[in-house]
Amino acid sequence: MIKKLNLLFLLCASATMFAQQVEFEEYQLDNGLDVIIHQDNSVPVVTVGVMYHVGAKDEAPGRTGFAHFFEHLLFEGTKNIERGEWFNIVAANGGSNNANTTQDRTYYYETFPSNALELGLWMESERMLHPVINQVGVDTQNEVVKEEKRSRIDNAPYGKIIYATGINKYMFDKHPYKNSVIGTMQDLDAAELEEFKAFFDKYYGPNNATLVVAGNLEIDETKAMIQDYFGPVKSKPEVERVDITEEPITETIKATEYDSNIQIPIKAHVYRIPGMSERDSYVMSMISSILTDGKSSRMYKRMVDDEKVALQVLAFPRPMEDYGTYIMGALPLGDTPLEKLAEIMDDEVNKLKTELISEREYQKLQNKFENQFVNSNSSIQGIASSLATYHVLYGNANLINEEIDIYRSITREEIKEVANKYLNKNQRLDLDYLPESEKEQK
Repeated sequence: MIKKLNLLFLLCASATMFAQQVEFEEYQLDNGLDVIIHQDNSVPVVTVGVMYHVGAKDEAPGRTGFAHFFEHLLFEGTKNIERGEWFNIVAANGGSNNANTTQDRTYYYETFPSNALELGLWMESERMLHPVINQVGVDTQNEVVKEEKRSRIDNAPYGKIIYATGINKYMFDKHPYKNSVIGTMQDLDAAELEEFKAFFDKYYGPNNATLVVAGNLEIDETKAMIQDYFGPVKSKPEVERVDITEEPITETIKATEYDSNIQIPIKAHVYRIPGMSERDSYVMSMISSILTDGKSSRMYKRMVDDEKVALQVLAFPRPMEDYGTYIMGALPLGDTPLEKLAEIMDDEVNKLKTELISEREYQKLQNKFENQFVNSNSSIQGIASSLATYHVLYGNANLINEEIDIYRSITREEIKEVANKYLNKNQRLDLDYLPESEKEQK
């Protein structure tokens, strides 16, 4: 009976893993637009997404925030979509839509009932082909962005950690990653209308974009519609990519940031790590899981449960295309000194650097990443976003199926090696993140 149950479990597990295989087709239009199509006729919806390979790192000095600003501005309207009607059209057809910007790319998408696929393709081609960029739209979105900055960063607890505005300026000297994605309001206020038009003309062409269509569709019919709507868009001059090498951090950077929205400080250590597609970046994800992922993680168990010196702990990589950052920290419980938290964090890092994790802990780690893989891309919208991200930033859309193999191949020895490579005191930012009231006391 036990053998039968084990066999049944294996069959179910195999079926689950097989179900996660995402089939897709890639090709390119004559104008340079990369296209990815994923067909899944078991769902009643379709997602149309366009990822432009432009983010905050592509902005000119003194003009920060442009990429994020366009995340908003390109919903203003087009030659054939009246101003303010974009969201109304989507809602009237039973759909949803959104956009987001990072240091490296900007992504727009709509999810509709599958019978509205053509509408989604038309709207995204309208956005690419002839958006209306005028002073009214710029002024309107300028106020929207200012309010977003106030609500998400200026007036949000720990906003400068969450959005890295209190971190990246210390971690990068030359690379534009030192600037925040949302930019400065002074730069946006100073920009002229022609500068916004020039930014669009430079970055929002088909040859700097990837179109993903996923869901309940017929492939040949979809290809024909894609050609009809996107084929006529003219390509633009090739975008010159940011190519800036940062000097290694060789001495501890000590800094203090203040936040008027908090009462409990954070002690944080931040390390610079390789870009998101590098193998070491994957290893760092596993290290963060060992340290703080769940109540059985090392830092949580020791600092929160056993020694009761921390209210909460955190450790996570922030992957980007050219470089990444790795943040670990803790919120003190009661009167625990920040230096006590730093001492314990360093002790836990030193254990990773000097001792192999146990076989049991390693297997638990592998199971956790297997489970994340099985549960990932559970929606058509998620699959579309993943395909675009893997294609644009990793250069391999099939990582949607293959990335788990990278995690499976990471060894205990490799975890120790990578910890020694990057998690060193002379290679980090040592940050005290304090309530504003403590600044006044000083």
